Amino acid sequence: MRVHIGGDHAAYELQRDLVTWLTEQGHDVVDHGPLDLDPQDDYPVYVLRAARAVAEEQGSLGIVLGGSGNGEQMAANKVVGIRAALAYRPELARLAREHNDAQVVSLGARMHSTDEAREIVATFLATDFSGDARHQRRIDMVSAYEADGTLPPQG
Repeated sequence: MRVHIGGDHAAYELQRDLVTWLTEQGHDVVDHGPLDLDPQDDYPVYVLRAARAVAEEQGSLGIVLGGSGNGEQMAANKVVGIRAALAYRPELARLAREHNDAQVVSLGARMHSTDEAREIVATFLATDFSGDARHQRRIDMVSAYEADGTLPPQG
């Protein structure tokens, strides 16, 4: 599977580990950076590129990383068509894929050990969207709002 990854200085070591580990697992990893540790870097530089690449390449998935994962998730969700989920347990990663068809998972490097992060990522990549009509209906409502501001009918 093609996996796009981007982060910042706070997640630099975890990102390096995940790039190596995912490659060893047979994934085609595209590292959008940072490629060097710079304590002054800004996550949008790398996260937006990773999320945009996922949006442009159907079937790929993405991982965005920071200290908490919050800002990275918010940034990734600004890319049209992207549904990014902050996951702090494997169960959340699974539900993000099964129920929300999330294409990007966000992790906080300061919140997880390397083993925990790997487990979350492995769950995210291994889980498919359920295709349930109720979940698709909800995704369609959000997509319509994103496209033209259409609010779903009440009641």
